[in-house]
Amino acid sequence: MTKRVYFVAHGGTVQGVGFRYFTRKKAQAYGLTGWCRNTSDNKVEGEAQGDDAQVDKLMQDVDRGPSSAIVVKLTQELREVINDDVEFAVRH
Repeated sequence: MTKRVYFVAHGGTVQGVGFRYFTRKKAQAYGLTGWCRNTSDNKVEGEAQGDDAQVDKLMQDVDRGPSSAIVVKLTQELREVINDDVEFAVRH
């Protein structure tokens, strides 16, 4: 089954620690599509789409973040699947 999840990583430190690139690397390893970006209020948001189990693995990784990150809270919301999604991108 395929699902798409919108997520926001809230933290003490989620920007300036390679969080977006960590997320992209993990998503690509799991064969997922979507995107992530920094927000103006010091969070990282994004969407991930693919196999349910792989999306769940990515959400566990995002909840921990890279070693220098501090994730205080991860919120998730299911979204409608996008049929022509082809990659996982870091947006600026």
